[in-house]
Amino acid sequence: MKSKTTERRLLDYALGFKKSILIGLVCLVIAVSLELTGPFIAKRLIDQHIVGIENQWYEVADGDDYTVGYQGAYYKREDRLEETDDTLSTATILQVNRTYYFVPEQVPTTGARSVEDGVMTINAPSETINAEAQELSLGQLYQFFKPEVPSIYWLLGIYVALLLIASVFQFAHTFTLQKTSNQIIKKMRNDLFAHIQRLPIQYFVNQPAGKVVARITNDTEAIRELYVKVLATFVTSFFYMLGIYVALFLLDVKLALLCTLVIPVLFVWMRVYKHLGGKYNRVVRSTVSDMNGNINEAIQGMSIIQAFRQEKQTSEQFEKLNKTHFTFQRKLIRLSALTSWNLVNVMRNIAFVALLWYFGAQSIGMESVVTVGLLYAFVDYLNRLFQPITDLVNQLPQLEEARVSAGRVFHLLDEKGETVENKAISRYEGHVTFDDVSFAYEKDDYVLKNISFDVQPGQTAAFVGHTGSGKSSIMNLLFRFYDPQKGEITIDGQSTRNWSRQQVRSHMGIVLQDPFIFTGTILSNVTMNDERISREMAMDALKAVGADRFIEKLPDKYDSPLKEKGDSLSMGERQLISFARALAFNPSILILDEATANIDTETEQLIQQALEVLKKGRTTLVIAHRLSTIQTADQIFVLNHGTMVEQGTHQELIDYKGQYFHMYQMQQGASNEVVV
Repeated sequence: MKSKTTERRLLDYALGFKKSILIGLVCLVIAVSLELTGPFIAKRLIDQHIVGIENQWYEVADGDDYTVGYQGAYYKREDRLEETDDTLSTATILQVNRTYYFVPEQVPTTGARSVEDGVMTINAPSETINAEAQELSLGQLYQFFKPEVPSIYWLLGIYVALLLIASVFQFAHTFTLQKTSNQIIKKMRNDLFAHIQRLPIQYFVNQPAGKVVARITNDTEAIRELYVKVLATFVTSFFYMLGIYVALFLLDVKLALLCTLVIPVLFVWMRVYKHLGGKYNRVVRSTVSDMNGNINEAIQGMSIIQAFRQEKQTSEQFEKLNKTHFTFQRKLIRLSALTSWNLVNVMRNIAFVALLWYFGAQSIGMESVVTVGLLYAFVDYLNRLFQPITDLVNQLPQLEEARVSAGRVFHLLDEKGETVENKAISRYEGHVTFDDVSFAYEKDDYVLKNISFDVQPGQTAAFVGHTGSGKSSIMNLLFRFYDPQKGEITIDGQSTRNWSRQQVRSHMGIVLQDPFIFTGTILSNVTMNDERISREMAMDALKAVGADRFIEKLPDKYDSPLKEKGDSLSMGERQLISFARALAFNPSILILDEATANIDTETEQLIQQALEVLKKGRTTLVIAHRLSTIQTADQIFVLNHGTMVEQGTHQELIDYKGQYFHMYQMQQGASNEVVV
């Protein structure tokens, strides 16, 4: 089946909130419709109430709201006459340059005009007319405008009211769409973070932490901008342009058709920008991820970098990435500079040239069919038309950046995750069996070869061997961080493959050599915010491992705040908290992965004393380099390059005088040298 495009998947996320989006769009349509009535109202105001006095005026017998008193008579404009009005004579008011004249007879209102010595000459299409003309003073002219003043105020009031109503709907549209956009990105981030937790460990081994963080933060932030600003702008501009084109078609079909030529130009440019901008943005976003990874690695290893004086080399690596980022950002800026103002300005100027040509052609000759109001409305609508076009073009860089970022996010979401099954299983006893297990991280490069052993419930089994012998890999398999290519692992006779990874781990606890401390308090690091672990249970676990000795000295005791990695604590103190964390969950199988390697002798003795009590009723698997810590183990397995070379108790292996014996002798010799 063909996979969905990035655009389609972004739309699918939006459709999850279609009700809110629909409400926002309805508000937008109403707001745009109300706002676009302005030029129509202005056209009516100009043509009928301002320029409209240039018309035929009829002398009537009686005065009313629309009559004007002039030289002892009442005059009424032709379009204000009613059937009940008795007309006595006809006059005409015409404008020549900036002056208005009263002509006491009916003459054409179209054609070229001139006035000389109180006589107006009108060059009409079929004849030339000369008529007496009386210049109107400012006061007299105002009297002819006066009947229109209430209508002007009324239209202006309607326009202001419509704008106020439109602003309410515009606010509702903006608020609704932006609120919905934030809800969409919130869901996407939750989905992304939840998916990351389902990814197999191998994914994180192959991906620098900084790159993964960049997907969750930088890329999703770019997508947020897409929903909050870019799509809102595109939707608003679309409806705004649609409304303007409807208005243009209502005013003049031919000119409206001419203005539609802007659409294919805009479409072609968007396609060109998508191709070039997308190519540049992919490099930019990838480089940002690499920079995040580089920065994260540098910060984590800053002490090593400074100790070995590698600041220059580290800076050069970062500068190389930064230069690549700068180069492609500059290309994007150059591409945007061609469009953001230049393209729209050129199209606007061409449109106005077309407007002048069109109306100019209609005005050539003795008669003009173009009214001032119509011309104003067209100019106003053309100006309004290019505002959304400008908005669209200005958002193209953000659109392409968001589209590329969305592709990266969806690529991560497409990574095959593990099935999550948290259905509770009965607490197993802890009978662990490896049956001819072989495992490789990479294809045929096996790190474990034909490993077989059996650990009974309640026993303590230790795994020893040189670095790279496969000790930690056994624990990774037991936890189902990985599955073996060959052989079978069982717990209480059940294959671990028959349970989900979460079910296998549900009754296991682990303490690593390098404990991880989360931001929070000492207690929250033990409970892991799990409701099943009460405050009392966590405190008991801490006391059982002897952590209360240093906790009681802290100002806030068990509620003392800890920062990420617990830098305010010593390595031994952090390890004790990690150990208490495992014990608080009361696991059936307890795994100690070189847990005492970084702890001083006194602290180690405290843990050993606690272990003697805590081992009862649970299986304990220990990975250790310090052989002195595992002498009481029920079984000791010696590994060498992924194979099991020896197994037995401490005394049996000493008597055997094999690899374990030599390792023990070496450590004992080193200890004696230290004592000496």
